[in-house]
Amino acid sequence: MESLERLPVSETIRFAYPKKTKPVTVTGPNCELNCAHCGGHYLKHMQPIDEMTAADSSPSWLVSGGCQADGAVPIGEHIARLAELKQGRRYNMHVGLVSDAEIDMLAGVADCVSFDFVADNATIQDVFGSGRKVEDYIRCYQSLRRKVRVMPHICIGLNGGEICGEYRALELLRELGAETLTFIIFMPTRGTRFADRKPPSLVAVAEILSSARLMFPDIPIHLGCMRPGGRYREDIDKWAVRIALNSIVNPAPAAVALAERLGLKITRGEECCVL
Repeated sequence: MESLERLPVSETIRFAYPKKTKPVTVTGPNCELNCAHCGGHYLKHMQPIDEMTAADSSPSWLVSGGCQADGAVPIGEHIARLAELKQGRRYNMHVGLVSDAEIDMLAGVADCVSFDFVADNATIQDVFGSGRKVEDYIRCYQSLRRKVRVMPHICIGLNGGEICGEYRALELLRELGAETLTFIIFMPTRGTRFADRKPPSLVAVAEILSSARLMFPDIPIHLGCMRPGGRYREDIDKWAVRIALNSIVNPAPAAVALAERLGLKITRGEECCVL
């Protein structure tokens, strides 16, 4: 990281500090799926929808929740309430493998949908145990795209830190079409079945990000908020700058300094990176 080379894609980078996007859960802290990498842990830091009011001053919400056993967030039963609370604010909806009927309903309130795209059957079984297949993810992604803006997310190392289907996901998304990509990175979480695993290697992550940049030179690529902290984050964030990703959420200060040294035009945001 001593030289100042960077892939020649964009001379602008956006750093997002999404303090103005409120995370809201439609299931409170509960998750029937209880998957190996999350176990409902991150729902504990979200605001239950029952406690939200239209007077909330946040300009945007990230609306998510725990999954049912089949991998869908039960969003349909909350659409009317979300419409009532919208009041001009923007919704980024994280909905899982929802049905066509639910897609029709959420199209009326969602400004965009963040969709976890998984392209490896063994990973789906090992992590979620939902009985779903890659074909289900493809079908839902296509159905969503017909009705709403969809922001596919790829979790690098989702299967306990192993690289198991990330390149296949990129190939499929190139075939299916994507207007943007967001990467997050597996991080071991206390209390989950993967708590003793390690994040994927920095080299493996950098290779996937580089491949994505080369495969999708014309769309925005984001490094999302879910990724390991400390020295790992510092290193991967600097790689993300060099690989010419378009935005980084809550970047390590060293990555910001690198962007400045490279002479990039820096913009800053205070909401979710895909909004």
